[in-house]
This record gives sequence, structure tokens and C-alpha cells, in this order.
Amino acid sequence: MFYVISYDVVDDARRNRISETLLDYGQRVQYSVFECILEDDLAEKMVARLKETIEPAEDRVRIYPLCATCRGRIKWFGTEGPSDEPKVVII
Repeated sequence: MFYVISYDVVDDARRNRISETLLDYGQRVQYSVFECILEDDLAEKMVARLKETIEPAEDRVRIYPLCATCRGRIKWFGTEGPSDEPKVVII
């Protein structure tokens, strides 16, 4: 499944941990936006790690799963389009 993850995290240290976590699963496409291609079990691990990191009263993380049809309809402008393959492999 293709996911778009965005976040708005108040604390610098937490924001860095969120970013580092997401780099384990996908690639940054904007400062606080990542794209990930993940199997269900890996997506669940990512969500668990993110939930452990944020402060729910202050931070926001949004995860948008996109089906193949929706992913094919993504529009972009600039240098890179959506990820075709995961650039990170977790073993």
C-alpha cells in the first residue's frame, strides 16, 4: 500500500524523532511529508512507533493510504513525482 504521512510536531526533539522514524519506512517529499510503500505489518509497526513518539495533546500525524487507482491520479509539479519503489528496505 502507498501511504502519504504528514506531521505537525511542536517540540524539536520529537519532530526529529518522527522524521528519523519515517526515514526508516519511506522517503521525504517535503519537509514534513513522507511517502511510503509498505505491507500491512510494516505499516502497523510504523504507526506504533509514531504513536510512542508524539504528544497527543500537542502534535498531529496524518496517514493517508492511497489505493492503486488513487495513487495513479496524483498530480505533482516540480522535480519529482510520487515514489515508485521503496528506497529503503528494512530487514
